[in-house]
Amino acid sequence: MDHDLLPPTTDPDGAPFWDYTSRHELRVQSCRTPACQTLRFPPRPCCPHCHSFDTEWRRMTGQGRIWSYVIPHPPLLPAYAEQAPYNVAVVELTDAPHIRLVGNVVASPAARLDSVPPDRLRIGAKVQAVYWTTPDGTTIPRWMLERP
Repeated sequence: MDHDLLPPTTDPDGAPFWDYTSRHELRVQSCRTPACQTLRFPPRPCCPHCHSFDTEWRRMTGQGRIWSYVIPHPPLLPAYAEQAPYNVAVVELTDAPHIRLVGNVVASPAARLDSVPPDRLRIGAKVQAVYWTTPDGTTIPRWMLERP
């Protein structure tokens, strides 16, 4: 069951990401230095390019493309084994192609991880971020195919 899936682990640098997803917003950390403004993920305290600590979170469209994916095979944790075969996708954001997020491609925001058959996935397929709130109140970004 989905309520047995592992929740994300947060830290002070990544906490704003999860705060924004709870509002159904996909945001990426950005350097606020006018000459830099580099987007970065995963979040970190300092810009890797100019070393500034001045940060903001920019809203993304939530559109992307499947950059890569895998179909995990047993042995899996029990809650995940119940939903196998399912996908784990790396999604490249359309508005920040060097930013890639890991998640699952599902048929609807609250669907099981196995809701999209593996043969429906293709590298380069367009996806859109959707948001699922777990029974414990954590909101997780997931992905839906643009063409189901």
